[in-house]
Amino acid sequence: MNNSDTEVIEESNIMLPNILTDEEKSEGWSLLFDGETTEGWHLYNDVDAKPIWAAIDGILTCDPLNGNGEHGDLVSDQSYENYDFTFEWKMTESGNSGVFVNVHENEEFEEAWFTGPEYQLLDASNKDFSIEEKRSGCLYGYAPQLTPTPTKAVGEWNTARIIQENGKIEFYLNGNLTAKADFNSQEWKDYVANSGFKNFPHFGASTKGHITLQEWTSPVWFRNLKIKEL
Repeated sequence: MNNSDTEVIEESNIMLPNILTDEEKSEGWSLLFDGETTEGWHLYNDVDAKPIWAAIDGILTCDPLNGNGEHGDLVSDQSYENYDFTFEWKMTESGNSGVFVNVHENEEFEEAWFTGPEYQLLDASNKDFSIEEKRSGCLYGYAPQLTPTPTKAVGEWNTARIIQENGKIEFYLNGNLTAKADFNSQEWKDYVANSGFKNFPHFGASTKGHITLQEWTSPVWFRNLKIKEL
């Protein structure tokens, strides 16, 4: 076997992004991002708007300071209740973003976070990193990481996973369990009642809704968004 043959074999073993394997298909996984378009997503509270979010080189991205289109969070067309959701993400130095779950759309709710708890995405150099409940992989504001887990270096992809079933949710960052909660529990209700969300009566009150990608103050990139309903 010559060097060119070896190179072909090595390239064939590299998993291309935004592709489902035969095994994943048989297990019931589906893509939430096709790698080429924003099909399946829309701007929060505005299904007809052209979002600033774009598919570029196989990556779903948003740069708040550049690009064409309307600003805002990007919402899955479909609502989900019991599911296993995995994705990869990266951001710039000092970046800040997030993924909301159980989001509801209504003119009454001006922002996705009025209803949806957040899987926090935060670069370690961001000023909020000193607040343990706001680090990557946390259920934003609720508790510090269950397993201390650093993010990758700027420019490298992190892996994330969200599992929700019957109101119980788990967050994973780079393979580690970093957050969990039961949205039906009195503990969760007590937390909300005594938190900064206490004046938002619909926050965290649902166990079903849209998945939402946050546009915040810095660019963020996503790929390999895959979901399996449970």
